[in-house]
Amino acid sequence: MSLDLAVIRAAQARIGPYIKYTPVLTNEALDAARGARLHYKCENLQAAGAFKSRGACNAVFSLTDAEAAHGVVTHSSGNHAAALARAARLRGLAAHIVMPTGAPQSKVHNVASFGGRITFCEPGLTAREAACAQIAAATGAEIVPPFDDYRVMAGQGTATLELLQDVPDLDFILCPVGGGGLLCGTAVAAKALKPGLKVIGVEPALADDVAQSFRAGRRISIPTPATIADGLRTNCPGEKNFPLIQQYVDDIVTVSEEAIIAAMRELWDTLHMVIEPSAAVPYAALLEHKFVFGGRKLGLILTGGNVDLAAVPWLK
Repeated sequence: MSLDLAVIRAAQARIGPYIKYTPVLTNEALDAARGARLHYKCENLQAAGAFKSRGACNAVFSLTDAEAAHGVVTHSSGNHAAALARAARLRGLAAHIVMPTGAPQSKVHNVASFGGRITFCEPGLTAREAACAQIAAATGAEIVPPFDDYRVMAGQGTATLELLQDVPDLDFILCPVGGGGLLCGTAVAAKALKPGLKVIGVEPALADDVAQSFRAGRRISIPTPATIADGLRTNCPGEKNFPLIQQYVDDIVTVSEEAIIAAMRELWDTLHMVIEPSAAVPYAALLEHKFVFGGRKLGLILTGGNVDLAAVPWLK
């Protein structure tokens, strides 16, 4: 399997009964403040609170009965975990979830609410993948990776099909990048539908594995990042993701922690949307003027809204 528009359209048909067609919002005050026309794809309103429901549902409902017989297993800091637990429950499967210690309590509770069977492990991709492999070996569960999987990427790409159906004349699409699942789906869909559309991945400067890899032309691994954007704490872009990023993505930019917090608060205050730090990363790129966008029409994917309200950064 690979990733193309036909695969993403097939995913859209497959997951239609299980996800929400999320709204695209605009705000005159934010447009004026940034000097551009901004369109926010509100995946924070998606089932289970994040875009991850798209990829998880596509992966789970793509499985044959034989593949699904012993359930599914994954590793995730939270949103993919909850999405997979929900998708598995919809299909009547067991969901084994490996989560790093220190994952936000809001996300742990979200996973548990969908019946996910949680195993905690040390932070870092190596520990997560090892724990996931052990559970798969012991149970026979099918591994559904959080991003390094064409089924997952195809599901994530359906958000861009919706965005471009609602706003077909965008100049840019900005989306956060961790391992690259959303960015790959976004870029492949966008370039197939509108080749001149620029796709920019945005990453915390403290978690710049994809930016480093993009510049170097090879996958680079970094130590476990300490960014507030917990959904983007990846160590290395996915093996299947990176060639697609090289082929279809126009640029990767990075943003500071201060800009992420400022973006999160500005969108809460003005757009009246509860979004998590990872979802604020694209708007942070505008605050820090990471590329030339004046007067242009931009789509920003607000990836999730699963926030630990006891740990809102500006209340500390």
